[in-house]
Amino acid sequence: MIRSFFLTGAPGVGKTSIILKIVNSIRGAGYEVGGMVSREVKERGVRIGFELEDLNTGRKGWLAHKEICRGPRIGKYFVNMNDLDAIGVGAIQNSLINPKINLIVIDEIGPMELFSNNFVNAVRKAINSDKPLLGSIHRKSKHSLLDEIRTMDKISIITINFENRDYIHNDISSKIINLI
Repeated sequence: MIRSFFLTGAPGVGKTSIILKIVNSIRGAGYEVGGMVSREVKERGVRIGFELEDLNTGRKGWLAHKEICRGPRIGKYFVNMNDLDAIGVGAIQNSLINPKINLIVIDEIGPMELFSNNFVNAVRKAINSDKPLLGSIHRKSKHSLLDEIRTMDKISIITINFENRDYIHNDISSKIINLI
């Protein structure tokens, strides 16, 4: 039975926006959501980094930033391994053990997040848990975890595009509520 749903698609197509619409639908139906999302942060119209947020506690931190100047580098951004493990991994781990959490969210599994072995292990545990999982995967990244996700029968991978992005959240929300 499919218990995990991963969105993929071109950058900027709206994966995180769709995930947040689904989170609101699930919460609106009276269920609790945990896990993490990452969003780009702009200053004066220029992207300066990516913020992490724990969906259960609201705790925020930096996934990557132009000016952190420590941690692995991707392009002009430095990955903040401390916040990734403390906030991102912590949010996933807490969702796994908190009996009140009905849905685990992991947005995104991409090149920045995959620097953390703790993150990779937490994602594997979430996939193998009994709780429904909603996430997004970077469409072009190469990693053994992404290879596993792309080939597992118990996972549905949904490609988001400009044609389906305005309505697909309703279908996914219904499927998740039926699993809960």
